[in-house]
Amino acid sequence: MSESEAPESAASRCGLVALIGRPNVGKTTLLNRLVGEKLAATTRRPHTTRNRILGIVTEGQDQIVLMDTPGIDTERTQLVNRVLNRTASHALADADLVCFLVEAGQFNPGDERIEATIRDSGRPALLVINKVDQFRAKEELLPFIEARMAAFDYAGVVPLSARTGSNLEGLIAEVRQRLPQGPFLYDPEQLSDRPERFRAEEMIRESMLEHLGQEVPYSVAVRVEDWSDEPRTTHIDAVILVERDSQKGIVIGKGGQRLKRIGQAARIQLEQLLGRKVMLRLTVRVEPDWTCNPRALRELGIEESR
Repeated sequence: MSESEAPESAASRCGLVALIGRPNVGKTTLLNRLVGEKLAATTRRPHTTRNRILGIVTEGQDQIVLMDTPGIDTERTQLVNRVLNRTASHALADADLVCFLVEAGQFNPGDERIEATIRDSGRPALLVINKVDQFRAKEELLPFIEARMAAFDYAGVVPLSARTGSNLEGLIAEVRQRLPQGPFLYDPEQLSDRPERFRAEEMIRESMLEHLGQEVPYSVAVRVEDWSDEPRTTHIDAVILVERDSQKGIVIGKGGQRLKRIGQAARIQLEQLLGRKVMLRLTVRVEPDWTCNPRALRELGIEESR
């Protein structure tokens, strides 16, 4: 949607809001909850998110453009991790407002480094304390909040649970009052900047991450290579990329059973997304050291062009 098509009212507000935090604090779960649809993969594993994904929430004259980002990890030095960190940094630079997600009762050195990065950016930030439903010592939450507010001049603090949906309205209210005045960037009916093909890749990858062991998931990627719609059925051919032959065997499993289970779970999600029957065909291909290959990262959409 062009600016000329956006609401003309001077009362309209629109802003870019970056969801920033270390891996596995619940950024993508929160994004999916706020938008009301599954836009990206969510698992218990760190580094599930690999792309900057926009989720769009439009309420009345306000439009919130949420930027989900990969978890910032300063420990891993592999090229793919450096690229993910850079993607998160770009989102921070573009943001009108930052939502810094932390886990209730936990603030480790990784969080401290991210907080310092936000401070250096000069962007206003909300402290979003996630997973409060799992925080047993409720009486200790207030001292935790007080300590964080004393350490950094946050614009506000919002305790919530992305998993259960508790206090999402509180976060929306805090964000809406800080949106800059201006026209909408996207059509009010639009929920994301990502096409269905991307969302299909995310659902297949989520299924993989749930079915594979501890090491292989960081070395796998998904690419939809063919998509065709018939009157009642969508046919999707996707390739799973791995770095080594041994990983290919792990993904396929004995007699192809693991790959079959991955495909069955992904197909169920895809049929819910598309509202129609899906015929999904998965193949596994070895692309040596793709996580260290800039060209491969660009082709998979992990490395952004600026």
